[in-house]
Amino acid sequence: MTPLSKEGSEAPDLPLHADEKSASTPSPSAERLIRVLEPEKQDGSTEYKRQLLHCSPTRLEKLKTQMSFRLDEGNGICHYQIGVEDNGCHSLIDYHACAETAKLLEHLARSLNAVVLERKMIQNEVSPSVDHISFERMKDAGIIEVLEDSLLGDGTEQLFEDQQMAEDHSREPQENQPILNKAKGALTRCELTIQRVETHLLDPSPVSKAQNKKNQANEKSTPEEENLSVNETLSSRNVRIAVVGNVDAGKSTMIGTLTSSLLDDGRGSSRTSIMKHRHEIESGRTSTASTHLMGFRSTGEAVAGRDSVRATRRKSEDEVARESYRVVTLMDLAGHEKYLKTTIHGVASGMADYALILVNSRHPPTHMTHHHLNLCVSFGIHVIIVFTKVDGCPEHAFKTSKAEVSKLLKRPDINKRPFDIRSEEDIATCMGKLGTLAPMISTSCVTGEGIDLLKKMLFELPKRRRHEKKQNRPFEFLVEDIFNVPGVGSVVSGFVNAGQLTTGSNAHVYVGPTDDGSFMKTIAKSAQIARINTTHVTSGQSACLALALSKDMRKKLRRGMVVLKEAPTSTREFEAEICVLKGEGTTIRRSYQAFVHILNVRQSAYAKKIEIVNTNAMGLASTHTALYGEENEIVLRPGCRAKVRFQFARRPEYVRPGMRMLFRDGRVRGVGLVTSIPTLQPAH
Repeated sequence: MTPLSKEGSEAPDLPLHADEKSASTPSPSAERLIRVLEPEKQDGSTEYKRQLLHCSPTRLEKLKTQMSFRLDEGNGICHYQIGVEDNGCHSLIDYHACAETAKLLEHLARSLNAVVLERKMIQNEVSPSVDHISFERMKDAGIIEVLEDSLLGDGTEQLFEDQQMAEDHSREPQENQPILNKAKGALTRCELTIQRVETHLLDPSPVSKAQNKKNQANEKSTPEEENLSVNETLSSRNVRIAVVGNVDAGKSTMIGTLTSSLLDDGRGSSRTSIMKHRHEIESGRTSTASTHLMGFRSTGEAVAGRDSVRATRRKSEDEVARESYRVVTLMDLAGHEKYLKTTIHGVASGMADYALILVNSRHPPTHMTHHHLNLCVSFGIHVIIVFTKVDGCPEHAFKTSKAEVSKLLKRPDINKRPFDIRSEEDIATCMGKLGTLAPMISTSCVTGEGIDLLKKMLFELPKRRRHEKKQNRPFEFLVEDIFNVPGVGSVVSGFVNAGQLTTGSNAHVYVGPTDDGSFMKTIAKSAQIARINTTHVTSGQSACLALALSKDMRKKLRRGMVVLKEAPTSTREFEAEICVLKGEGTTIRRSYQAFVHILNVRQSAYAKKIEIVNTNAMGLASTHTALYGEENEIVLRPGCRAKVRFQFARRPEYVRPGMRMLFRDGRVRGVGLVTSIPTLQPAH
């Protein structure tokens, strides 16, 4: 963008990009002073372009990103003014350059799942003066405006599923239209209207058709229509599923197969497409927690994660989200015991609705499988057992694995009933009973056995966490990762746990707590959801926020912080009602130190005070009581429950009553619920 010139002053001649130079461009001496439009605004849905000829691949990617931004600003519709400078003056280009630029923009629009609704060519707006040295504006009566047909179609067959509606909406061909002068030097400009095709609105699905018939039948008592926006898809129709299992279970391969809709080649082609680090690809072991979007249309058909034209290219998150009526967020967690703390943090902070426990059908379940089951059940997450690698698996080995898993599920600390899924009727049977049942599905990512059945089940799973009910609470954003983006500044990614926020120059927020317990006041400049620009984020969404922070403030950013809109507080102490999990022997008494996970907070803490309580926030049986050791000291052993006051060992954290916690010392030792905060430290 160039600085806007003042009205009546000489507008500066904009420098041409290397790929925008052309023989049709006037000589440098020709002054572009004839104002035809208001100056371009940095925000909004209108973009001005002089001409785009012979663009490089890098330039095309930038233009594509710019068009996506303009579409987001206009809620799916944007306008391009071709042949116009940023200051609103005519660019003095001819018809050929104008038409080539419009053609390029139309192809870019198609790559963004958008269509050109209107293409208007305008001539006789500017003409040479009598001395043929300068140019002058013509009278409005002599201006020629011609509507040309879109080269790739205007998209009416895509925007309307009913053929009759498409015919009614299509533009009638205008008779006696003026004839455009296509000769070289005929000064022309063009107006393009581009609209994004929201694919999830176009499906001839029973949902949309039933709603249309109901509305047509009774227009007076029209029921509240379902919000089908992308933001709503990524919040209220987004089911979050944690994928855990032993190191050789094939978690990354399963996620790669589900999201790409392509089978594995047996040598790891699916997992390499989603892994982040080189050492993960070389060793085949996932070491970091990552999330991947899987989309469904309203009919239950999975959205292919690969480009239909370029099979080697994966669709980005925003492309999947725009094409989907419903999405499933798959969280790929580490399976190796070496990365157990990463897996525990992922389950604790992932806000998962369900968990897929993957088991290698060729080997019996290991102690890590038992540990993962215990971890998910202790957080109240419903589990689904998925047997992988059934292709080529000996029948006796598979039978042994299934028997061992069933035995594991029936243990008192897990208490689930195994249920085999062999058909779609079995899926309908277990829905609504996942609190007591543990569905088991046999799959193969090489042959495709059971994959369609698993996709069907993922589509049918209801959302359990109702974050939309927390929209009226104060804004609370959990920071999971931090970035420094050139040209943008500090960006934090995470999860909106409560409330809603509208970004902009007046969006004042607090980020913290820092090491001394204080919060930094700043402004949330902009936001993105699944790489889609937005100005509003609401509870239940995974989002990125761009913050206006100074250099010194950036150094204080860390994972585990929160972004709040009001009343920031931090504390070093909190009280929680805990239950020590049954399993390996452990003794908990005063000064016991463990690593505590509270949503996105993870820090070492020690037990400052232990007391027996009669109330039971966890809903456990009354037989789980604390014991007394030597010198009448309270001692907690597996199965016991008590109220414990913890103190963080390093720094204050943001904790509030109602948060679920987990503590471990190598292995998970217990779970609990934060009941109160004894001391609150206000922000400085």
